[in-house]
Amino acid sequence: MTGFDLEQQQVVVTGAARGIGLAIANRFQALGAIVCGWDIDVSPIENHQAFSNVVGVDVSNETSVAAALEATLDQLGHIDVLVANAGVNGPTKPAWEYSLDEWRQVLDVDLTGVFLSTRAVVPQMRARDYGRIVIVSSIAGKEGNSDACAYGAAKAGVIGYAKGLARELLPGNITVNTVAPVITETDLFDEMTADYIADKKSRIPMQRFCSTDEIADMTAWVASPRCSFTTGQTFDVSGGRATY
Repeated sequence: MTGFDLEQQQVVVTGAARGIGLAIANRFQALGAIVCGWDIDVSPIENHQAFSNVVGVDVSNETSVAAALEATLDQLGHIDVLVANAGVNGPTKPAWEYSLDEWRQVLDVDLTGVFLSTRAVVPQMRARDYGRIVIVSSIAGKEGNSDACAYGAAKAGVIGYAKGLARELLPGNITVNTVAPVITETDLFDEMTADYIADKKSRIPMQRFCSTDEIADMTAWVASPRCSFTTGQTFDVSGGRATY
């Protein structure tokens, strides 16, 4: 058997306009899914072939997420899959140099944004007794990264959140899992120093960056109907870095 059985699956990808989110959207569309892209700025993808429709949304804002859900359900009718990918890296500097506003911005998007997005879609998944929620975490959420404590805290938070939510939704046919890549060449590099990038690459045994396509392939599997007996788990895309 080939493929991931994603034909006609209705998918929302947050943070879909660039980087990992766009790669995931492209892979899902190629596998036959119907993809709605959510992003705070959808102008880069308004006419992109990967998307059936796009919705502007600030995932850290409760009202904005509620409006995005309503617009999406009006278009799609229901949501089979949510890929909660939207995120920011934040400044790369020691925790004691972070301002409270900088700390809050990272957690608001990377952790609270995941909570608001998943909370929005879960009721209609429960009504249909089917759904796949995939949250994009990071190796930083498992092992920590120096000069990125806020990012690591948020990404560890979504792993814990996914484990709890997965159990709340059992028994049933809704799974909640995370994908944890190492550093990947995306627009987030613009938020990082050259020394930070070089240090994180040096920690990967395969001695290269992860690719967005590799993350997209893993996400497609976890989001597929075939991944039916695994929930509350983390799927690493770490080039050998992850130790647990």
